[in-house]
Amino acid sequence: MKANNSLHSETKNESNKLSANIGLHSFITVVCILVGLLFLTGFLSYVIPQGSFLRDGSGAILLESFTKGNVQGISIFRVLTAPIRVFFSEDALTIIMISVFLLVMSGVFHLIEKTGGTKIVIGRLMHRLADKGAPVVCLCVLVFMLFGSFFGMFEELVTLLPLIILFMLSLGMDTMTGLGACLLAACFGFSAAITNPFSVGLAAEVAGVSIQSGMWLRIVFFGIIYFTLCCFLMLHLKRIERDPKLSPTYESDLLRKQNAPAVTNEELHTARGDKIFKVFTVFFSAQGLILVLIASIRAISGLAIPILAASFLIGGIIAGLLIAERKRDPFIYIARGAVSMLPAVVMIAIASSIKLVMTESGIMDTIMYHLIRLLDGKSRFVTILLVYLLILILQIFIGSSSAKIMLVLPIIVPICASIGISPSLVILVYCMADGFTDVIMPTNPVLLVGLSMANVSYGKWFKWTWKLQLFVLGLTALILLFATGIGY
Repeated sequence: MKANNSLHSETKNESNKLSANIGLHSFITVVCILVGLLFLTGFLSYVIPQGSFLRDGSGAILLESFTKGNVQGISIFRVLTAPIRVFFSEDALTIIMISVFLLVMSGVFHLIEKTGGTKIVIGRLMHRLADKGAPVVCLCVLVFMLFGSFFGMFEELVTLLPLIILFMLSLGMDTMTGLGACLLAACFGFSAAITNPFSVGLAAEVAGVSIQSGMWLRIVFFGIIYFTLCCFLMLHLKRIERDPKLSPTYESDLLRKQNAPAVTNEELHTARGDKIFKVFTVFFSAQGLILVLIASIRAISGLAIPILAASFLIGGIIAGLLIAERKRDPFIYIARGAVSMLPAVVMIAIASSIKLVMTESGIMDTIMYHLIRLLDGKSRFVTILLVYLLILILQIFIGSSSAKIMLVLPIIVPICASIGISPSLVILVYCMADGFTDVIMPTNPVLLVGLSMANVSYGKWFKWTWKLQLFVLGLTALILLFATGIGY
């Protein structure tokens, strides 16, 4: 849905604002934390003795085979060069594959945004649902959650927030409903990931399992979270229907409705809009079909990352060439989008180098041995909740999903496997811990920019969402305990 040129200008400016706020601050913060952990790891090599486990043919740890060695610190030179040497280590292929994948996906998503694909597709869907009343909110939530869950889109969808808020106001709702149907839905969809390539895809690659492993519970979890968010928004709508003044944004919405132009669909239904809608509908449908094939055909499931990267790149180029005014534009957009993702590659390299330093200094297995002993006698139920807590704590300091995956999963997966917790359950707990708090922590730049777009204070937002977050925390813990109990 598109209102008019002023709205388009507002959305474009907010989109640029979003990119600027996410980039430098987030990058510097995460890099400082990771570099600190890297040097801490190097220091630990002078304190922790070397050790090693024997492993079976599949690479699993043989618990009773640990042998302890001497303390032998790693040189500072090897610590400093680890982020470069990691691209020549035994994990090099995985790291390079993940890095290329992120560059490709970022480039194609940038192309889709710049050519108006996301805005046109979402806008038309919303316009077609405009006469459905309150249920349109649930349908809007479903659309945003699906894009997050299947394709890992979050920041890209938040750029549409001004448009969605204006749409909700035109239906007699409020700004908070727009925030819930866009910002909350995109984040919750990203967290309730089914095939999200940035969490499930990367985690499955690191854990050495297919993307279809354990998918049935992720689908069930998506449905539960969708139902939860819809109930939350429906209760809010009923409350403000009884008394509009109960809306946290009641006064500001009155001004916004008075000053904002009516939402029209003229710009959406130009000849160019028709073409963009058709092209990107085919594009997303094709990518959805490929995701289904990857999940269904075991022979190719292990190649999910390269297949997705190739399909997005080829499909994105074709789509761009079909709608771009200049044939060079798609390549420029993809290149610029890829360049914007280079900081993530740096973070992945530093995070992966921590494992490299642990391995080269011989302390990796020693750390795992003591962690396993720490968990000895504790049930799998306690262990999975401890893993959940660990990733939640890391989430406060490291927002990057890919960086956290490369940092913790190489250690957590074998430890959990040694006590009977499957990689599929580790992936599920990672997705749960990685995403939901993105829309409650005041340090998250996407949340702050989104609230700035909506002109809503963090205090109002926290007061409106804290009970939902607490409920989701308890709900996810119960689901993890259930999954552990059934041997998922």
